[in-house]
Amino acid sequence: MSLFNAYMSLSGAIDGEVLRDERLAHRTSWRIGGPADLFVRAHSLRALTRTLEVLGREGMAWVILGKGSNVLVSDEGYRGCVIELGRELSRVVIRDDGLVTAGAGVPLPKLLRETLTHCLGGLEFCMGIPGTLGGAVALNAGTRERQIGQLVESVVVTDRDGRLARLAASDIEWGRRHADVGSGTIILEADLRLVAGEKAAIAAEMNRYVAQRRRALPLGAPSGGAVFRDPPDESAARLIGRCGLRGATEGGAQVSATQGNVIVNRGGATAQDVITLMGRMHDAVLDRFGLDLAPDVKFLGFGT
Repeated sequence: MSLFNAYMSLSGAIDGEVLRDERLAHRTSWRIGGPADLFVRAHSLRALTRTLEVLGREGMAWVILGKGSNVLVSDEGYRGCVIELGRELSRVVIRDDGLVTAGAGVPLPKLLRETLTHCLGGLEFCMGIPGTLGGAVALNAGTRERQIGQLVESVVVTDRDGRLARLAASDIEWGRRHADVGSGTIILEADLRLVAGEKAAIAAEMNRYVAQRRRALPLGAPSGGAVFRDPPDESAARLIGRCGLRGATEGGAQVSATQGNVIVNRGGATAQDVITLMGRMHDAVLDRFGLDLAPDVKFLGFGT
């Protein structure tokens, strides 16, 4: 692997930004994590394809990162390239029939503002969810009752060699917090089928979801959202709360005093603080209830 060769091949040669030793702490909602060897913001499909070509030639690992919500980056950082989808891959096109074509890099709040302006409903349950459309589709984001996969008509993906494919929604295996679009593929855009409605009613529904999430998530401190997935017919937050761990601390990390399934960064928290606290939460629930909680966090830079 040659980081230097990759940097020199990409710097100034693609439509995008290329940075070395970019700190990832300010690119994640937890505000935790060391630097990435290389960071590329690709503003076009051509730039993305060229980036993947160079990284493949140099044998460098890579990962797509949206807004870094619910991502825990190692204190040592990431030994590879972090790729962000930029300008051309963040566009939103809205047709008169309610079909919305949006790039994977578009932030969900921006997408919701655009659809509200055009009086299109259906995405209200995504209000208050951080991140990008690509991440939302990959995780089939939403609530227990509504997920974004229910609105998707098709998804455009690319592979490591730059080959494009359009997948119909029926070609994708949708699950709870998961959408199988194929191993090694990158989501580029999605077609969403929305419905026309009254702007005031759509806005009111959006505000309702925002209020719900504000009650559920602590304000005023960086956090990574839900730490563990809910077991069937159970609430991870309730289980952790019954173990008496609300407010528990480890270094600069703390289990929220109001939401047992959220860890906040009180200031200066490290990834190791979060990992240790997650272990305490997991083991307490396993010991008391016999339930093996599965992490709902994406770990970056921790190796195997």
